[in-house]
Amino acid sequence: MATITAADVNKLRQQTGIGMMDCKKALVEAEGDFEKAIDILRKKGQKVAAKRADRESNEGRLIAKTNADHTKGFMLLVACETDFVAKGDEFMTFVDTMLDKAMAANINTRDELLAMDMGGMTVTEKLTELTGKTGEKIELPHYDTLEAPYVEAYNHMGNHKATLVGFNKNDENAKGVAHNVALHITAMNPLALDETVIPQEVKDRELAVAVEKTRIELINKAVDAALNKAGINPAHVDSEDHINSNMAKGWITEEQANMARKIKEEEAANKAANLNEAQIQQIAQGRLVKFFKESTLMYQILVMGGDGKQNVRDYIHANDKALECTAFIRRQIGE
Repeated sequence: MATITAADVNKLRQQTGIGMMDCKKALVEAEGDFEKAIDILRKKGQKVAAKRADRESNEGRLIAKTNADHTKGFMLLVACETDFVAKGDEFMTFVDTMLDKAMAANINTRDELLAMDMGGMTVTEKLTELTGKTGEKIELPHYDTLEAPYVEAYNHMGNHKATLVGFNKNDENAKGVAHNVALHITAMNPLALDETVIPQEVKDRELAVAVEKTRIELINKAVDAALNKAGINPAHVDSEDHINSNMAKGWITEEQANMARKIKEEEAANKAANLNEAQIQQIAQGRLVKFFKESTLMYQILVMGGDGKQNVRDYIHANDKALECTAFIRRQIGE
């Protein structure tokens, strides 16, 4: 059994936004494996926040631009530790100049960019020099390019979020549609274009989470029904801590507490042994479809420029049946 330290628990809390006790229980159950612990929290219905434990480079400058004919987009993120440095004239000029030079030289990869010359020094050397000047960690975590017949670039206010989105046509109609889709991507942060480009391992993992979550919910529902039938409020006995606390408050008797423990153990075991696997798979598949709708661009309801009811795909085709979104890149400082 792995030793779970307070630092481990706090790290998981920072990563997920979940309470300390729940994080500790998840880590114990996962034997110290953080990824397994996160899955355990999700399977139990906990809403896991996308938070970073490492806050060292959680500020910076993020810029997206396109070339003159909008056939190629460029995006650069340079990160630092504090907003004070990020908003300094030297830092902002450094980032903007770097991106302009990269665009002029048609730099395609992060490695090429790091080796690019900037006034007799490579970008890597410049980053080191700026680190020495500011006393902060300065790094270049992301540099992206996107090519398509039409590429739209959008920078959110404050330069903390940016999006590049590509379309298969370059005309006035495509430009208006692309702008609204870029705004949507920036706001809603879709996981992928549609379900066809989501890696199979991600699909398998989401389905496994949905199956286990469904099992737990069906078992808990059966236990709650049995407790209610016995005249015991399920909320008063949902954990051992609550049972002891509510006994001390006089809300339940010791006899009811013991009865609740017995019902929970026996009913949970009975329900677990008699679950309808076909029903579980059906519910889990429904949750997977919901996951696609919430997480993939084409199925999300457009939040900018539509009627509030159309998904992004329908919005695009309502403007031009031959118009297609081909790819997108979205970045956010601190992601």
